[in-house]
Amino acid sequence: MALGTGLNALFEDNFTEKRDDIRTLRITEIEPNKSQPRKHFDEEEINGLAESIREHGLIQPIVVRPIPDSMSYQIVAGERRWRACRIVGMTDIPVIIREMSDAEVNQIAIIENIQRADLNPIEEASAYHELNSTYGMTQENIAKTVGKSRPYIANSLRLLTMPESVQHQLKEGEITIGHAKALMAISDKNRIEDALDKVLNEGLNVRQTEKLAWDINTEDDPGTAEFLEPEERKLRNFYTELEISLHERLGRKIKIMPKSGEKGKITFDFFDKDDLINICDHLSKITEE
Repeated sequence: MALGTGLNALFEDNFTEKRDDIRTLRITEIEPNKSQPRKHFDEEEINGLAESIREHGLIQPIVVRPIPDSMSYQIVAGERRWRACRIVGMTDIPVIIREMSDAEVNQIAIIENIQRADLNPIEEASAYHELNSTYGMTQENIAKTVGKSRPYIANSLRLLTMPESVQHQLKEGEITIGHAKALMAISDKNRIEDALDKVLNEGLNVRQTEKLAWDINTEDDPGTAEFLEPEERKLRNFYTELEISLHERLGRKIKIMPKSGEKGKITFDFFDKDDLINICDHLSKITEE
């Protein structure tokens, strides 16, 4: 499904509207969207918004759509403001009326939550996944709509491929996205769980987790043996630092394989065509710096 005209009208140009688009409705004519994906609204946050509206008025109108065969309107965007206006005791409220399909309304509700709610990384990734899988929005469209880069969206979606245990710790805030990206670089997916336990038990930071992932990936490499000559060890450490640095910037497993002399090759993991394009975009930016 392509982006609808209603969705474009709402989110283009940071939601700028002409003043003559704004109308006034009685607050009793407006009802919330029962399909709103956000079920919990922070009461303290709503009360704070109500105090601001009481002092300054409602600066930004809410967006509604007509309910078929009814004299009422359904909220498309701005339920927090509508709730706050009810607390204040307002009888009339400024609105912008848009004709929109159910699919467009659901898309907008998801996007509004992404932009304004305090989502954890997995909730955010799940929202992007729903926009992509249910509503057919490409990563590029999602990125433009929510004001993020396409690599950011791709990296966020990749979190959903991690084991449930990693996703759970990310939801709970026990590890960061940096930790998750480092764990994602481990080639043997059966070893991610053990690595996660080590991160949690020893309180490893992101840099230490990246080193742990590199150690796991190169465990059987004779070049990491304890008895390397000093110059060989120095060169190996140099390659390791470069691998970790590139991993930080590209968010994927990087392998530097030296050959004879100073020659060698670099390999990058990628997950699909879009991901490959993201790598190329990153490398272009790096070479321009």
